[in-house]
Amino acid sequence: MEGTIVRRVIPSDNSCLFNAVGYIMEHDKHKAPELRQVIAATVASDPKKYSEAFLGKPNEEYCAWILNPEKWGGAIELSILAEYYGREIAAYDIQTTRCDLYGQGKNYQERVMLIYDGLHYDALAMSPSDGAPEEFDQTIFAVRNDRTLGPVEGLTLNLVKEQQRKRSYTDTANFTLRCGVCQIGVIGQKEAVQHAEATGHVNFQEYK
Repeated sequence: MEGTIVRRVIPSDNSCLFNAVGYIMEHDKHKAPELRQVIAATVASDPKKYSEAFLGKPNEEYCAWILNPEKWGGAIELSILAEYYGREIAAYDIQTTRCDLYGQGKNYQERVMLIYDGLHYDALAMSPSDGAPEEFDQTIFAVRNDRTLGPVEGLTLNLVKEQQRKRSYTDTANFTLRCGVCQIGVIGQKEAVQHAEATGHVNFQEYK
């Protein structure tokens, strides 16, 4: 196995989860509108499974909410997309180096990988060499009989740990952000989300 695991940056536009999934599944960073539709249709088709208790809001309200390009995706959306594509999705958290696996237990034969910094999702890919063009990326990996990716997992964890050492993550409970539009300071993800919802501003920079 020749190559290196690389982090492919996805634009920060509130649809990073969907565009990152589009990239690792189909080499397409512009799938967000389509994948939001997929999720809304899936949720609407099974109100029993996707109940208010599960979604945190009524089924219909959630469907309208997830179609809004300003809204962020998370665990619910990743589990639906794993099922939609029939592949496991591994999401690595930089702050804790934990890996959350979606689509587990369904015996899928392939896995794709994301990296998460507390606010933002990027894609993980195997590149033949540092600096090789993205069209040479391998993003879909065969799951072995022991349900691992073999050496790929070690390489991936090394990258995640390297990002952690560089503190390339956001401590979402305690970080301080400044709104790039009006320069107001906010603390924590909760305040950032409230500010974004109140003003429509979504361009935050971390500052210490």
